[in-house]
Amino acid sequence: MSVRGIIFDFGGVLIDWNPRFLYRKLFADENAMEQFLADVQFAEWNLEQDRGNPFAAGVAQHVAKYPQYEEYLRAFDTRWRESVGSEISGTVEILRALKHAGYRLYGLSNWSAEKFALVETEFPFLQWFDEIVVSGRVGLIKPDPRIFTLLLEKIGLRAEECLFIDDAEKNIVVARELNFQTIHFQSPEQLARELERHGIAVASAENANLRES
Repeated sequence: MSVRGIIFDFGGVLIDWNPRFLYRKLFADENAMEQFLADVQFAEWNLEQDRGNPFAAGVAQHVAKYPQYEEYLRAFDTRWRESVGSEISGTVEILRALKHAGYRLYGLSNWSAEKFALVETEFPFLQWFDEIVVSGRVGLIKPDPRIFTLLLEKIGLRAEECLFIDDAEKNIVVARELNFQTIHFQSPEQLARELERHGIAVASAENANLRES
């Protein structure tokens, strides 16, 4: 089946996001930082904000459960931008080449609606997408099959016509079950190789003269 639409995850694929970028500034000891992240079940807590829970409410709820970590929990709201690194340039160059080649590009990302709004205009390549579904805006998170179905309804394509790219294996597993073509992202170099296996060339786009805004 030929590919009519290419769907990208954002965090870990196009944008280098990691809460440790922030928390390494707040903890002098790496082990203490990791203990905090484990104690407060950080990944699960963050997913609730990605699902649409307002950050203020999420922080208040978690501070009530873990008052000893109040300073660090509140920092993730007030200093959240420090958890976002730079674009992953190799993947962005691939995205640029795909856009120039005429592929329809879509975004499907687990992200808090209010925090995504803070970076939406910071990264020009986000304007290259034909449609973006952000979990916090629709109240669904990957790997819930319903968010995949919602995207398909918005873009008017069938799952088998789409190539889904994500760094989280659990999301890839569900996408495959739904008949998406998939690439489990590990690096820009690996992505380029996998795209070629799907019959998609990703030659350099340095001379593409693609407008970025």
